[in-house]
Amino acid sequence: MTHSVAGHFGEWIQGRLGPSGPVCLVTVACPAHCVQATRLGDGPLAVDDPDAVLNPGAVAGFLAQVGGRTGRYRLRATMPPGGGAGASTAALVALARAASGQEPTLVTACIATEGASDPLMLSQPDRVIWASREGRSLGSLPVLPRSEIVGGFWGGAVRTDPADSDFADVSDLVDRLRRPVDLPELAALATQSAQRCSALRGPKDDPTADLANALGALGYLRAHTGSARGLIFAPGTVPGDAMARLGAAGFRQPVQFLTGGAA
Repeated sequence: MTHSVAGHFGEWIQGRLGPSGPVCLVTVACPAHCVQATRLGDGPLAVDDPDAVLNPGAVAGFLAQVGGRTGRYRLRATMPPGGGAGASTAALVALARAASGQEPTLVTACIATEGASDPLMLSQPDRVIWASREGRSLGSLPVLPRSEIVGGFWGGAVRTDPADSDFADVSDLVDRLRRPVDLPELAALATQSAQRCSALRGPKDDPTADLANALGALGYLRAHTGSARGLIFAPGTVPGDAMARLGAAGFRQPVQFLTGGAA
């Protein structure tokens, strides 16, 4: 049986919750990318993972923590590792479910395995302020406004380092997001978070801001670790040449999807 877990596409906001506070994020739910895990049969543990999404040395320990069955498994990801689209967390969650693991143990096992996690095991991952190094919610959020994202992966892969806490203070942005916002304000908050991240962590030649201006986007977002970049539009307003413009600017795997809203 195959289990599919959706990824995410960067973050609306990511940074420190105060100058010395925990690293936290509000993820961008993305139905366009996923990892599928299929149980192929019984026997010793073997995982067919051609994209090397997971560290093979950590899989056995992870499955033991969630009470999953050994056997033969296949993993297939539509997003690149290190892209900031949640490939590793989605792979762990999908693998645990394919192995009949215990759902309540998923967060703890993901943190123990990788030192950080995205909230992809939750039914509404974009409705929490997530402490990604601790695997816990720091508060719930109102429903985010419906938006349409067009983006891709720009630049090199960057795997999350759980010891890396060199992020900007975004406590003011998080506080604003705790109250209902409309789409232009959400886009402005995402843009501010992306700008703070790029100013602190680079890269300096990122073309996303210029593309957002040229295409009339409400704002833009990024993976604060990783290469995912996205332009934010009201649903149905993405220019017809947007995907071609992204490709010409060096964006790989251009993607367009709807996110947010009550659905």
